Amino acid sequence: MTTPTRFLQDIIRQRTEMPGTIDFLLGPGRESLQHATSLMRSAPDVFLTGIGASWNAALAAGALFSMGGRQVYMQEAGELLYFTAIPRGSVIIAISRTGRSIEIVQLLAKAAASGATVIGITNCADSPLVRESAVAIVVPAMLDHAISVNAYSSLLIAVGALAGSVETEFASVASPLLSAVNKAGKCLELWQEQLQNSSWLASDADYYFLGRGTGLGTCHQAQLLWEEGVKMPATAMSTSGFRHGPQEIVKDGMRFCLWIDQTQMRDQDLSVASDLRELGASVMLIGENLPSHAGDLVCQLPAAPRHWQFVVDMLPIQLAAERLSRLSGVDCDSFRICSYIVEDDHGLLPKKSEATPNAD
Repeated sequence: MTTPTRFLQDIIRQRTEMPGTIDFLLGPGRESLQHATSLMRSAPDVFLTGIGASWNAALAAGALFSMGGRQVYMQEAGELLYFTAIPRGSVIIAISRTGRSIEIVQLLAKAAASGATVIGITNCADSPLVRESAVAIVVPAMLDHAISVNAYSSLLIAVGALAGSVETEFASVASPLLSAVNKAGKCLELWQEQLQNSSWLASDADYYFLGRGTGLGTCHQAQLLWEEGVKMPATAMSTSGFRHGPQEIVKDGMRFCLWIDQTQMRDQDLSVASDLRELGASVMLIGENLPSHAGDLVCQLPAAPRHWQFVVDMLPIQLAAERLSRLSGVDCDSFRICSYIVEDDHGLLPKKSEATPNAD
């Protein structure tokens, strides 16, 4: 019997880490969440930032902020650090697994000099981000072996809880969200079987990931999984943006994955999927209550609270990335070039002394 990759083990571990994160935010983390909510509501300007997988989590939460009517400035940590003037009195919501990556650490100094308040969301209590934050939400999820899996999903839930608090307290959605997370955990073997029996995964194909709203963060995280895990180029963008020119690249044999929103633009995006198939592409669909014939591979999600599908819609594509890495003969459990922790801002090659989990 083949030993499961560490990547797959981390994916499966979300069955306990994701419910544990929800319980944490209702219990030990509730006071920090409420304090962060109060700071955010009273701030004239709010910035939401992160880098790597943490930035993809921010993209999903940003849509939730917008739907709640609270506009936030969305900038990746490097862009916010070097190319933005931060108004005095602003609040910066910074997401980072370890709270130690170079852009986050330097941004803390800039925030202090600008008179801004930092809300840190991280998995590591012993970090510069926690020490320099006015309030820190420290989600106690064990760090992943390499690729961000549990760190991504746990921080995603935490920043989602903060974004959702614009309209209502997290406790009001926690129970149905917990139900969706538990049901999704029980679907992992079904999705694995679907992937095993599908021809959608191909090591010589070009991959595009398309989504809208909160799903835009998910499709960008899928791109990162392809790059880190499969060591393969991929493209992620909004479904609407793809329709304005990029569709010219569609050719026979290309692979597309579309995330279908719970309520918005469903018929229109299913039409996009249909046209892609007519043009010769192979299409994977992820969403709730999807027609089984609408794609070459259709992964049905359990019902989640309105606007909260993004918490579980990453799971099928995580499994897809892990399987494709094995089909391609690629080691998804190690990084060839990327540092496990990026603590300087020069070049690409890692320092030989680094041996700690990746930070973003």
